[in-house]
Amino acid sequence: MTTPSPREPRAAGGLMAIAILGGVVIGSILGQPTIGFLVGAAIGVGLLAAFWVIDRGR
Repeated sequence: MTTPSPREPRAAGGLMAIAILGGVVIGSILGQPTIGFLVGAAIGVGLLAAFWVIDRGR
C-alpha cells in the first residue's frame, strides 16, 4: 500500500476561468471582447505558471 503525499498540488483552473471571463467582460466594456479574451487567457496562463512554480518548490 502506498502512502499519500503530504503535499497535494493546488488546483488553479478556477483562476484561469476567472481571468478569461474577467478579460471578456472588461474587453466587452471597452468594445474589444476578443482582445479581452486573449489578455485574460494570457493572465490566466501566467497565474497557472506561478502556481506551478510555487507548488513545485513546496
